[in-house]
Order: sequence, then structure tokens, then C-alpha cells
Amino acid sequence: MILSRVKSDSASSRNSNSPSVKKSIPDFEELLMQRDYTGARTVLEFRAVEAGSTQSLVDQWIAFCNFHLGEYTKALEQYQAIRKDESQKNVVEINVAVCMFYLGMYQESQELIETIPNSPIKVRLLFHLSHKLKDEERLLELHGSLRDVCEDQLSLAGLHFLRGHYQEAIDIYKRVQLDKKDFLALNIYIALCYYKLDYFDISQEVLDLYLTKFPDSIIAINLKACNRFRLFDRRAAELDIKNLVNNSGSFGADLIKHNLVVFRGGEGALQVFPMLIDIIPEARLNLAIYYLRSGDVSKAEDLMKDVQPSVSYEYILKGAIHAVLGQQTGSKEHLKNAQQYLHLVGSSAAECDTIPGRQSMASAFFLYGQFEEVLVYLNSIRSYFVNDDTFNYNYAQAKAATGYFAEAEEILIQITDPEIRHQHTYGMVLARCHINCGHADQAWNIYISQDSNAESYALLQLIANESYRTGEFWVSAKAFDMLEKLDPNPEHWEGKRGAIAGSLLAIVNERKMGAPPEGITAICSLLRDSTNSQAETMLRSIRRYASLSK
Repeated sequence: MILSRVKSDSASSRNSNSPSVKKSIPDFEELLMQRDYTGARTVLEFRAVEAGSTQSLVDQWIAFCNFHLGEYTKALEQYQAIRKDESQKNVVEINVAVCMFYLGMYQESQELIETIPNSPIKVRLLFHLSHKLKDEERLLELHGSLRDVCEDQLSLAGLHFLRGHYQEAIDIYKRVQLDKKDFLALNIYIALCYYKLDYFDISQEVLDLYLTKFPDSIIAINLKACNRFRLFDRRAAELDIKNLVNNSGSFGADLIKHNLVVFRGGEGALQVFPMLIDIIPEARLNLAIYYLRSGDVSKAEDLMKDVQPSVSYEYILKGAIHAVLGQQTGSKEHLKNAQQYLHLVGSSAAECDTIPGRQSMASAFFLYGQFEEVLVYLNSIRSYFVNDDTFNYNYAQAKAATGYFAEAEEILIQITDPEIRHQHTYGMVLARCHINCGHADQAWNIYISQDSNAESYALLQLIANESYRTGEFWVSAKAFDMLEKLDPNPEHWEGKRGAIAGSLLAIVNERKMGAPPEGITAICSLLRDSTNSQAETMLRSIRRYASLSK
């Protein structure tokens, strides 16, 4: 009705316009159908000069265009101005409440909508307000009021999406799609659900059905970039949205800025994420992830401490923060919380067969120290992470912990990330693998390439004891010799003495393993460096054996 009145008003002015002028003004309705809200708003503003008695209707349509351009504050101000006219108050109050909802003014929106007469759109808005205000009892009540009609079912699907019930949302969207084949935008919603389920290739297939018809859709292009980010790399994703960064206007601008930071590996995170925390839910999570990766765990914890997780990725992030805090502080409470959060995700019916679900369960078992179980889950998803250094690092640790040293050694050597390779744990695990694979000399090389500190001392102890246990006596003797020099503890001498005896036995039995390449000369040199009184006795015995064997 509003459309026809605006159109008739335009038609009544035909005689006052030249044919050339008439043709130069695009048709308002056609612009709306093309989703060109900027063009439609421009036409309306041009007509507003001659609107006369239809000014209120023109103002409403301008506010409508601003709303669909994402300019919710401007739309709210316009609807509020129209509302001052008592004759129009009841017409626009629901629009005012909707604008408040989109601006995060949930309490104000609810207070207003409670005064509005009952209508289907009121029920749908209250339904979503109950979710935002965490009123579960009211939510269930309103759920029962939803009808089996397109609008209500789409509202229900949207809520399923917000609560992380992506498969339920897909089921509803597909049912609606059977009856509404011309509702092409449903493909975006379905594609987004598949994206959330980590089915990025399926998401892109569905999304292409929409992009074929509307190649300029900001939301669709952004989702395509997100799929490419997951399937290929961040550079490809950035190329997809680079033209949107400066040309997106108001609609989608915040989302584009947010995702661009993600695609760039966190570059500009502190400039962009903080201002979007109350606008884009993922901004808080990504800022916490940024702090976590930067080593500032306390800030990550502060951001997430008041977040009551409701979807899997929130549980996972909370679990990761507790895990890091537990490992850094030795807090059993933090480790217990981490195990619980991760186990909840991995054991849930919705996530148990997804990649994040299996990663979560593997992480929980990792914290439990049950590495055989870790491998069960990591083996099932390894094909997705063949070239992922972080995954391979954890995978190798589980392999080493269960005795698969050769496989673990091969995986660790292939890791190229310098941050991982410089970690103390990486050196420890790789050294243990080298020793158990008969490459103890490579483990010794890891030690001598490090600076002297507490971490290198721990590595030296591992090399000494693990080499002794595996019969790599010469490397063990060198390690115990170094330990004795750093800390003249009787236990270090005893380890050195036993390792030297093992090396000598290897020489006697003409075994390569455990024997020094330089033979008895190297053993004697090591004993001469010792201050223990037993060293001289051993040295005399070895010299006597050497002279007799000539």
C-alpha cells in the first residue's frame, strides 16, 4: 500500500516534468527489488521535496532503507521522529523496537514492545529478546507460540543458529526452501550453517547458488572469503574482500574490518577488536585468542571470565585458557576446568564427530595423560592437518609418549614453525626421539646448540638418563660428565661411572652402539676431568686393560 501511494504521487507529477527528466529518475520499487537501498533512499530524498501529505510515508521508507543499509542508529532516530506524530505512533513503534534490538538495546526494546498490541512480529521479536536476555522460561513459552509459517520458522532457525544448533537450523531452512524456491537468500543461511560445522567445501557449493544471481552481495562475498580462508590460505581470503574494505559503506563495514584482521593473522587486532566487542560476538573471542597467542593469558582470562559458554567454540576457548594457566602456574584447579570444558565438547552429540569435537577430546585426554586415547582421536582427523605444524607438534608428542619414537622423530623434523622449534618442550621431545631411534649424537647436538640455563640443564638430565636406559652409553657419559661439572652431585658421578663402564664394555665387545668413536682415549680423557677419587682407580684399570690388549 505504501509503495503504491508513493508511486501514484510520483505519477501525478508527470505533467510537470520533461520526458528526459522522468527517464533520468530510476523507479523506486525497481531499486528496492534490486536491493539497491542507497539508490532507493536517494530517489526518496529527491521526492521528499514534493511529497506533501505523503511526507510521513516517504520518511518511513527512508528509515526502512537506512535500516537495510545497516545504519540502525539513523533509522531509529527517524522512526522516533515519526513516532512523535500521534497518528503514526502505532504504525512505527514495532520498527523502533526492532532498531533497538539491532543496536543491542535489549532491555529498552523489550520494555517498548510489551506495550504494543500482540502480533506475529511481536512474538518473534520477544522470542529473540528472551534469548538475548537469557530468559529461558519465557523463551520456551514463546517457542510454543510460533506457527508453522515461513516467517516464524525462519525466526526459529535463526535462534537455532545463535545457540549453535546448526544442523537443526539447516533442517528448517531446507524445509522452507522446498516451498519457497525463489527465496535464494536461504542459500546464504544454509551455507553459513555448513561453515559453522566446518564443512567449508559444502558451504561454498551452496553459496555459489546465491552468488551466481547476486555476485555483489557483501554478506555472500564475505562468507566466500571465510571459506577460502579455511580451505586455502589467508592471502586468497584477503583478495576476496579487499574491494569491500573501502567500498562497503556502512552495511557490513564492521564485519569486514573484523574478518580482515583475522585473515591477516591478528594484524591490527588491538585497534579493531576492542571497539567491536559489543557489536560482533566473535570479536571478544578473537581478541582473547590474540592475547592467548601473544602470551598474555591474564588478559585473555579477563575477557572470558564472565562469559558463560553456550556454544562449542566458547567452551573450547575457555578450556584452552584454563589449560595454559594450569600449565604455567601448576594449578590443578585450572587443569581440571580445562579437562571438563574440552571433554564436554568432545563428548557432546553435536560435536563428537566434528573436527573441533575430536580435537577437543584429544586435548582432554592429553591433559589426562592418556596418550593412547589421544592418538585414537588425532589419527581420525590427521588427513585434514598433514601440513599443520601445531597439529603435528601435538601429534608427535602423543606418538613419543606411547613409544612410537621413529614416527614422532620424522614428524618433529618436518615442523618448520620457528616458534615451535625454539620451544623447550620441542627440544626435549625431539632429543628423546633421537636417543630412542639410535641417534643419540643428534640429541647431544641439540644440547650443545643451546645457551646455558635451567631449560638446557633439564635437557642435559634427559639426555644423560635416557641415553643410559637405551644403551647409548658414550653420549650418556658425556652428559653425566657435564652434569658433574655443573653440579658435583654424587649421583652424577655414579651415572658417569656406570655410563663409562658401559662404553668400555661396548669397546670390548666391539659394538658400535655405546662406544666412543675415538675409543679408549676418549674415555680416559673424560675420567681425567673428574675430581672424584674413584676416577683415578678406574683410569688405572682401563690403562692396564689397554696395555694387556696390545
